[in-house]
Amino acid sequence: MRQGMGIASALGLGGRKIRYATVGLGDIAQEALMPGVDHTGNSKMTALVSGDPEKLGALGERYGVADRYSYEQFPELLRSGTIDAIYLATPNWRHAEFAVPALEAGIHVLCEKPLDVSAEKARAIIAAAERGGARLMTAYRLHFEPATLDAIRRIRAGELGDLIAFTSCFMQMVDPANHRATNGIEAGPLFDMGAYPINAIRYLFGAEPVEVISAIGVRHAEAGLGDLDDTIAVTLRLPGDRLAQFTVGYYANNVDSLTIAGTKGSIEMNPAFGFGQGLEHHRQIGEDCSHKTYKETDQFGGELRYFSDCILNDRDPEPDGEEGLADLLVIEAIVTALRTGGAVPIEPLARMRRIDPDTQEQTLRAVSAPDPVNAASPTGA
Repeated sequence: MRQGMGIASALGLGGRKIRYATVGLGDIAQEALMPGVDHTGNSKMTALVSGDPEKLGALGERYGVADRYSYEQFPELLRSGTIDAIYLATPNWRHAEFAVPALEAGIHVLCEKPLDVSAEKARAIIAAAERGGARLMTAYRLHFEPATLDAIRRIRAGELGDLIAFTSCFMQMVDPANHRATNGIEAGPLFDMGAYPINAIRYLFGAEPVEVISAIGVRHAEAGLGDLDDTIAVTLRLPGDRLAQFTVGYYANNVDSLTIAGTKGSIEMNPAFGFGQGLEHHRQIGEDCSHKTYKETDQFGGELRYFSDCILNDRDPEPDGEEGLADLLVIEAIVTALRTGGAVPIEPLARMRRIDPDTQEQTLRAVSAPDPVNAASPTGA
């Protein structure tokens, strides 16, 4: 049973379930996380936090959650004794605002990526977890997704030979009215979408990028996004003169792909980063080609199940705060390269812990997304 836990463990110690507050009730929380909480077996929602009273009322009724708090009432929630952990899905730049006091109060935090919008704030979150003795996990759902983990297994087994290059294109057409288009670079495609290929580069190569060779941002007037680089292309150098390139953007039809290439073969994943569908491999080893579509899973329920199991069994989660910090160090170097137009070294980080594909895989069945309340996807759909 490759689930990262046995049945007894999945149900918690003595059937105990970790009590969560969902903080931030935007599209990702409503569409992806909240519908799957019940079938994790070891987690339940006991509180909601939002600045929108209508969301609090409607979603509280939908999920039977009586404890509903405004953002201003967050300190009251932390003192209430009704939660063990929070799932944090506010805009990126508000993560530390809620994560730090929660962790200091001994409340565990599952924080959406990026961990925040600067390495300084990420370190503050990590330090708060240490002070409070609480678990912190960055919500890298793909660390538990079967197609992703199979790619890692194959690479580690030497199936692709020595890795040489990576390329990725990850784009969507963002509605100009969405908050991602109206809050500057920290809500733009680099911070919002760039964490996906950056994290993939790091877990596929099993190494940390050392230099931003180049970073270019462009703005299409037709996009209607104003003072924002809607498309960003980046080239990174890894140890051994291995290269990784990616493009992210808010002004193109949906594309979601990556290719990792080595001396013996390659894997193209398309789709590579999304949810709501099974991810796919197109593999070529020598001249032999194959294709596999992996079964769709509830990626958000899976990561929640894993985090709750870590809390219940007193284990440190794998995609911890330092994993979130590692990606922000790359993002900060890219921001500098965009500003200066030159190459920029990436602050070194000795990241020794990596994904364990044989203990982290989660295969919860997919769930359906209910109609959202005062929330819309980035595309406005």
